Amino acid sequence: MTDTPVRLRARLDENLSPGLWLVKWLLVIPHAIVLFFLWIAFVALTVVALVAILVTGQYPRALFDFNLGVLRWSWRVGYYAYSALGTDRYPPFSLGEEPDYPATLDIAYPQRLSRGLALVKWWLLAIPHYVVIAFFAGGEAQGTHWNVGLILVSAVIAGFFLLFTRRYPTNLFDFVIGMNRWVMRVIAYAALMTDSYPPFRLDQGGDEPAE
Repeated sequence: MTDTPVRLRARLDENLSPGLWLVKWLLVIPHAIVLFFLWIAFVALTVVALVAILVTGQYPRALFDFNLGVLRWSWRVGYYAYSALGTDRYPPFSLGEEPDYPATLDIAYPQRLSRGLALVKWWLLAIPHYVVIAFFAGGEAQGTHWNVGLILVSAVIAGFFLLFTRRYPTNLFDFVIGMNRWVMRVIAYAALMTDSYPPFRLDQGGDEPAE
């Protein structure tokens, strides 16, 4: 049993195509368009949830389920594409749980949340984690350059392994999933979906570690 309410799991598909990853950037464009609007809604509903937490100490369940759905959808698309390249199964257009898909995410619904923490955890307490996940995820623009994160670099390296050897190195897969797991834990915390502070721990592998 893991000690965090955020549970990210992944199953590496067998017989991955050696070359499909080269065009997945094109194949996920429909998902990227939908997710663009879903993430706008995610941010807006997180603000609404913040107000609700300050007043009631609870995250409205309907808002929680929607935002969890956005995170699930994003994780499935990332796993198919350049956050992992762990499957060739096209991700469903769904906010649902989709337990049969090889990448899953669950966040335990909190019955009560701290009003005080809601005011500071997303901008202050999470800062040390932001430094770490910026290294993992990249994305900071510097002049005409764009920092590429270690997750993307590692996934592309895995793609070249697939291209030339038709295999995804197990150790590399475990490392990639560990980085994604860390990022998702921080997102859930910063989005006020849990008061459980993310561990400074790279839990590698497709399954959550035993406690």
